[in-house]
Amino acid sequence: MTKFTCTSPVDGSVYAERAVTTDADARTAFAAARRAQADWAALPIAKRADYCTAMVDAMLSMKDEIVTELAWQMGRPISQGAGELGGFEERARHMIAIAEDALAPIDVGPKEGFTRAINRVPLGVVFVLAPWNFPYLTAVNSIIPALMAGNAVVLKHAEQTFLTGERFARAAEMAGLPDGLFANIAVTHDQTAGLIRERLADQVNFTGSVGGGAAIETAAAGTFAGVGLELGGKDAAYVLADADLDFAIENLADGAFFNSGQSCCGIERIYVHADLHDAFVEGLAAFVQRSFTLDTPLDPATNLGPLVRTSAADFVRGQIDAAVAAGARACVDTSAFTRDAKGTPYMAPQVLSNVDHSMSVMTDESFGPVVGVMKVADDAEAIRLMNDSEFGLTGSLWSRDLARVEQLAPQVEAGTIFMNRCDYLDPALAWTGIRHSGRGTTLSRVGYEALTRPKSYHFRHAI
Repeated sequence: MTKFTCTSPVDGSVYAERAVTTDADARTAFAAARRAQADWAALPIAKRADYCTAMVDAMLSMKDEIVTELAWQMGRPISQGAGELGGFEERARHMIAIAEDALAPIDVGPKEGFTRAINRVPLGVVFVLAPWNFPYLTAVNSIIPALMAGNAVVLKHAEQTFLTGERFARAAEMAGLPDGLFANIAVTHDQTAGLIRERLADQVNFTGSVGGGAAIETAAAGTFAGVGLELGGKDAAYVLADADLDFAIENLADGAFFNSGQSCCGIERIYVHADLHDAFVEGLAAFVQRSFTLDTPLDPATNLGPLVRTSAADFVRGQIDAAVAAGARACVDTSAFTRDAKGTPYMAPQVLSNVDHSMSVMTDESFGPVVGVMKVADDAEAIRLMNDSEFGLTGSLWSRDLARVEQLAPQVEAGTIFMNRCDYLDPALAWTGIRHSGRGTTLSRVGYEALTRPKSYHFRHAI
């Protein structure tokens, strides 16, 4: 490969191309980052915050261009593109605001004749590998905290959204960050593995597929560099018998179909108590039928764009066809979505009932506009089915009874448990997963722990 090529899902055209960064230039970027990092780490946290705030402001000044660029790169409707920049800002500003406290020395208490403390010191160079589906939100989770912690950053963005990497580089330049401290490189998967094996980075933060995460771990083996992995999801919701039916329908539809279902923490499985099941299925299908407009993402009226590529849509269509052949019922009339067409990335949303865990659509990550709804008899069955997964990113419980949810939530095996909401990251909370959803943490004060190392000071006073 000599070029990075973004083929737009909007119309199949080549939207942008760039030459792949050479191995020599990539190594030069890492070397420059390491040189710049020492002086950066010596700056007071408040001064780093000034630079990072300016970087956030610079990115937001490009919002109008970014929204259209996102639509062309990965199909996000322009009616929704600004929302990603809103989340970008919320996360970045929160992590900047808490840095002073999160990075403060840990006082271990007095001991006569001694001064003791544990400081948080930067790792050095953080290599950020970001995906295409939420290209700004996923990248900012690591970039701003890594810089605030005193690290240098090298970013490698997905080929589909490599223009996002250029936007980050431009924002860093506009903010006046020291030369070399932040670099954006366009390298292949093989080059990425090689750079990791050379131990050019002290920490690698990857967001992407399970297979990609395994490849990162393999490349890092024996280097003793840290690895943070945010991988796939098959996130589940349980609608209890006392749930607000209309509220659950509207919000779970958004959680399942926003970004055409291309979210690692999107809702892909819904379990509904038998008392509400039939009404829920009927209501969800009707809501989806009337609420989503599938069309070009460049039309302000569109709220459901194409999937990122035709092969992704083909995979989800295959899951639906297999489920229906095994007895599932397709509840949405896709003929009403005129842009829906096999052999294209434009795909109508679908709600499946009469599903079970023998079907791929209930066990394998779909990453598309489909959700399966399954009837359960009680809490115990719902929790068992929610936990019957290789993944464990988030789970959501829908009920009016806080005490009951507080009792059930610890039984759900996932990194984040929601009540009456889904598909959202609160930057004050740790973002993490279990099993094939990955390991490590971003966001919150806990996220700073993966971007620093403890350094102990043990001073004996003069005698």
